[in-house]
Amino acid sequence: MDKVTFIERNDTEHIAQFRTGMALMQTAVEYRVPAIDADCGGSCACGTCHVIVSEERFGEAGKNERQMLEMKPERGETSRLARQVETTEAMDDLVVRLPEYQM
Repeated sequence: MDKVTFIERNDTEHIAQFRTGMALMQTAVEYRVPAIDADCGGSCACGTCHVIVSEERFGEAGKNERQMLEMKPERGETSRLARQVETTEAMDDLVVRLPEYQM
């Protein structure tokens, strides 16, 4: 299995293993990573799985995802909704920063 490192605002790291093809949010939830609320269960309706990735390793965000991200005060160029990111082998050792607030 490949791994991803989730980093909280206070620099606490959570290392999680993922299976290729699963959503990044699913990995975070399975490993009980704080600050990934996933209130809508992955339907791209709440934005509470906002993450900031270390680099762009996947395609662009879709229209619904972009609209959700526009409402995020801490969004950056590499912001994504973790539910909308399907993991691949190329994401091994991905670093993901968690915003201070999910809303």
